[in-house]
Amino acid sequence: MSPPPDREPAGHAPTPSGQSPGEVLALISDGTAATRADIARLTGLARSTVSQRVDALIAHGFVDEDAEGASTGGRPPRRLALRTREHAVAGVDLGASHCRVALMDIGGTLLAVQEDPLRIGEGPGVVLRHVEQTLHRLLKETGREPRTLRSIGLGVPGPVEFSTGRPVDPPIMPGWHHYPIPEFFAEHFGVRALVDNDVNVMALAEQRRAFPGTRYLLCIKIGTGIGCGIIADGRLHRGAQGSAGDIGHIRVGEREELCRCGNSGCLEAIAGGASLAERLTEAGLPAASGLDVVRLVKDGNREAVRMVREAGRAVGEVLAGLVNFFNPEVVVLGGALAAVHDQLLAGVREAVYRRSHPLATHVLRIEPTHTGEDAAALGAGILAIEHALSPAQVDRVVAGGV
Repeated sequence: MSPPPDREPAGHAPTPSGQSPGEVLALISDGTAATRADIARLTGLARSTVSQRVDALIAHGFVDEDAEGASTGGRPPRRLALRTREHAVAGVDLGASHCRVALMDIGGTLLAVQEDPLRIGEGPGVVLRHVEQTLHRLLKETGREPRTLRSIGLGVPGPVEFSTGRPVDPPIMPGWHHYPIPEFFAEHFGVRALVDNDVNVMALAEQRRAFPGTRYLLCIKIGTGIGCGIIADGRLHRGAQGSAGDIGHIRVGEREELCRCGNSGCLEAIAGGASLAERLTEAGLPAASGLDVVRLVKDGNREAVRMVREAGRAVGEVLAGLVNFFNPEVVVLGGALAAVHDQLLAGVREAVYRRSHPLATHVLRIEPTHTGEDAAALGAGILAIEHALSPAQVDRVVAGGV
């Protein structure tokens, strides 16, 4: 398995900024440079050095140079573009009761996606073998060899120590504590797997795909539980150990509902999909999960609508404090209950705009998810792409590493 992307292997000295093959590829892949002349102008490198860098990227299959660009006099320059057809990544969304696998190329194009019912409580052996089989099937369906897979991203419904990719005491993932998920994929696919909390990768998908100009964003997932993904200054913020955004266990007012964590009055116990389903069942409206809550709301059930709007107010109370503290530009609501976002947003907005400082809400947008049910799988795929195209990883490949 390759070393973490921010660590150079022994004997490989980093080159100055803007001059390594990986950094040259970054200029090409983000559209900053389209020709060799662009690279020379932007980096100050000699033309011979630019040719060495570009030729190495072409030789390793990272870049195509074929379409001709506009001429400024003389022979038209040949245009450089990221080569995507021989490089794939996978994004995996593991939920409490589902598994969604997305196959993408390194340009971000979604090639195939498959979702299956699968309980995370079945344990890592069953779940990861299912992911392995699904990924092989998608590769075959899209006509791609397993060797074209460059990286895998996974979002899981529990706390993760990102540096190791291991879940840490995940409440709804029995048998997963400290399980070596990256090692499983290194053994079966020979690539690096990056594992994160599901709401973190959802936030990444929303910011990269729907709000690319937004530097400060919060993504709130309201599903079985409740969590928050944080984009700060354009980057995913995980905190010191990876537990940033665990808002589901913030106490709401003087509420006393018991939470599965052992405390009372937690946001999750008041507004989470599982808690709402339990209270609706007690009221004579059978509901096994947040999806059943959504069904009842869409059917126009007044009690379900009332509970969802009340849940929105509870989320809004906690969110108001986050808005005052973090001052985001955009708040996105995702997860199962986002499917009834009209009722949910009404409660959230009511509380946030009432309790937050006017300056913090002056340009604030509170919106439903733009990436929908694919959010976590797309975000996990983006995580994998950003690793595969990171300058350090590209430089390792060009230098003969993996």
